[in-house]
Amino acid sequence: MQPAKEVSKASDGSLLGDLGHTPLSKKEGVKWQRPRLSRQALMRCCLVKWILSSTAPQGSDSSDGELELSAVRHQPEGLDQLQAQTKFTKKELQSLYRGFKNECPTGLVDEDTFKLIYAQFFPQGDATTYAHFLFNAFDADGNGAIHFEDFVVGLSILLRGTVHEKLKWAFNLYDINKDGYITKEEMLAIMKSIYDMMGRHTYPILREDTPAEHVERFFQKMDRNQDGVVTIEEFLETCQKDENIMSSMQLFENVI
Repeated sequence: MQPAKEVSKASDGSLLGDLGHTPLSKKEGVKWQRPRLSRQALMRCCLVKWILSSTAPQGSDSSDGELELSAVRHQPEGLDQLQAQTKFTKKELQSLYRGFKNECPTGLVDEDTFKLIYAQFFPQGDATTYAHFLFNAFDADGNGAIHFEDFVVGLSILLRGTVHEKLKWAFNLYDINKDGYITKEEMLAIMKSIYDMMGRHTYPILREDTPAEHVERFFQKMDRNQDGVVTIEEFLETCQKDENIMSSMQLFENVI
């Protein structure tokens, strides 16, 4: 496995792209369209790789095709209900669950597991802080553990959700203290964590002050009333009008 090479093409590590540059569609002379996530692209997701690398041997499926529930202490919702809540197929959910169960027999993922996952896929960087922030974004109720349902619902949004859904999820990631606002300090903390994890593998090589420059451009564009914070309304409105940000939503595939 050579994850560092896979993610090295992920532009500059920003989940929202470079707000100060020309939109990609204008550079290429084509209208931007939301990319469809192929199976190949799905397999680039670190969390999906981690899960499917532990898929149980063939023959472990239950006869009726439903999720196996007997081997775990926390029993997930029925397969049909999860399929209705997500954009995964029944076979994809079965594969994800088998791997999830093998890695996490209790049916729960904790923060230390997230850190191990990202240390494995980004061995030449320090993914500890980013894994912490990402775990908190998945851990909706803040109880320190992620159920299978929460895990696949989050993955579904990030990998196959609409742009609006992905942007709402991104806002939640950047809103570290969950008070409904993004501050410069929160944005900078997230940006630095991404750069620590993968920035050194990007091309061209990044300067140390690049994360702070991204944050300044971000706030110049989004903090419309200049009160020092960005609300969900400001975030969504500005992002959905900016073609460069829309194109950069593909970067979720490289850091999730």
